Amino acid sequence: MPADIPAPTATTATAAEAPHPRFAVGVLAFCGVVVAVMQTIVVPLLPHIPALTGATPAAASWLVTVTLLTGAVFTPVLGRVGDMYGKRRVLVASLLVLVVGSVLCAVSSHIGVLITGRALQGAALAVLPLGISILRDELPPERVLSAVALMSSTLGIGAAIGLPVAALVVENFDWHTMFWVSGAIGVIDIVLVLWCVPESPVRTRGRFDALGALGLSGALVCLLLAVTQGAGWGWTSARTVGLLAAAVVVALIWGAYELRVVSPMVDLRISARPAVLLTNVAALLIGFAFYANSLVTAQMVQEPKETGYGLGASLVVSGLCLLPGGVMMVVLSPVSARISAKYGPKVSLALAAGVIGSGYVVRYFTSHNLWLIIAGATVVASGTAIAYSALPALVMRGVPVSETGAANGLNTLMRSIGQAFCSATVAAVLANITFRVGGRTAPTLHAYQLVFLIAASAALAALLVTLCLPGGRTPVTGAKGETGETGGTAEAGRTAGAGTVEGNRDVPGDRKDGVRTMPIQEGA
Repeated sequence: MPADIPAPTATTATAAEAPHPRFAVGVLAFCGVVVAVMQTIVVPLLPHIPALTGATPAAASWLVTVTLLTGAVFTPVLGRVGDMYGKRRVLVASLLVLVVGSVLCAVSSHIGVLITGRALQGAALAVLPLGISILRDELPPERVLSAVALMSSTLGIGAAIGLPVAALVVENFDWHTMFWVSGAIGVIDIVLVLWCVPESPVRTRGRFDALGALGLSGALVCLLLAVTQGAGWGWTSARTVGLLAAAVVVALIWGAYELRVVSPMVDLRISARPAVLLTNVAALLIGFAFYANSLVTAQMVQEPKETGYGLGASLVVSGLCLLPGGVMMVVLSPVSARISAKYGPKVSLALAAGVIGSGYVVRYFTSHNLWLIIAGATVVASGTAIAYSALPALVMRGVPVSETGAANGLNTLMRSIGQAFCSATVAAVLANITFRVGGRTAPTLHAYQLVFLIAASAALAALLVTLCLPGGRTPVTGAKGETGETGGTAEAGRTAGAGTVEGNRDVPGDRKDGVRTMPIQEGA
């Protein structure tokens, strides 16, 4: 047996004997939806938190900010840990952290405890890249695209479901109820994963890059704190400018270190390839464009009728405006997979960016009718579904199979950063373009329309970036020893030291580090 392929282990045997691996796609998608719901579930509750807990509005805002921070930090880190030590193992640990965070929020009304619980819930965002990695490793190639498309779309699906569900709870039950429910569902998730999802045998060799993880975390915390709190602190304040400067300095030092370490937290040489780099830039822009839809829709329809454009809708009705978009995400995920399989994920992403931009054009001219607002929001969500399905396929096309978790974690992180910048931009626009009506200050219609134009511009920028991506389709490079239209490039699969496969699988074809590679198709 080659020296770089370890002997079979108990983990490999257990994975092979998983009772119902055919249900893994549904279980992992369910986990993704639950985690995504956790990201948005407190949004309808935020205006009530000061009265319920005695906290200041600034402290209450941390219930959203801290989730964004911990999600951004732990998503790439736990993706890398999963690549090295077992994806299902880390996925279960992430869900367990979500359960603990939910219970903390359910048993207390103290703002400090609530922020701690929300921080733990945010760490579970790593479920998304880990699930995508497991699907790539375990499914036959003809099923990978559709499964990954569904898994990736769960972020948008969960956001669309979370707002109306949370609104219903806030209006009809004790607000702690939603955290008890989320904790119970998290436990169900863990049981289902242990029962139905096999442990991936693919491993990345080497030691975990603790210093690299620390450096990446430090740069992200400085950047996201400045972006999310800049409006309150002042964009030219010493704290904001200092944090942005610190983010740049830490990022430069971290990058220099990562280029020298043997087993880096993020392989910057792979990440700098145009196929990977441009995909991550597109992910940031798509994240920005998508999030404006979620942020603005509910607030806009709740504005009083005295504004001349508001509909005075209730909290529940405003949340339900996003639900058709969530349904379209479920419907369009397999459609996106078929487009990617036939024409390549680059075409899918370009189409998605165009649809998102078109949705905001619809929204710009239909701000007075509820059904037309819902139609515009649904068009944006439809484009997002296609985009979120195409992004992981583009990432996997450019990285070795053993780097899937870390690479998709980084791509998910870029979406989160895009959402953070969107949140700051929307808050700045709506807070500064206002007028007095009915004894209160409200954003003008022009403010909302400006948000739509900015989001449409982000979608257009994503389209231009996508057009610069390398073209063609490449076969999958995976642990199953099969080929298909989804995976990493043959070059990536042959990367020296890319990874190992636990166990001695009899895989035909050219091999390197236990991974079968096949020639790139003509035109790839």
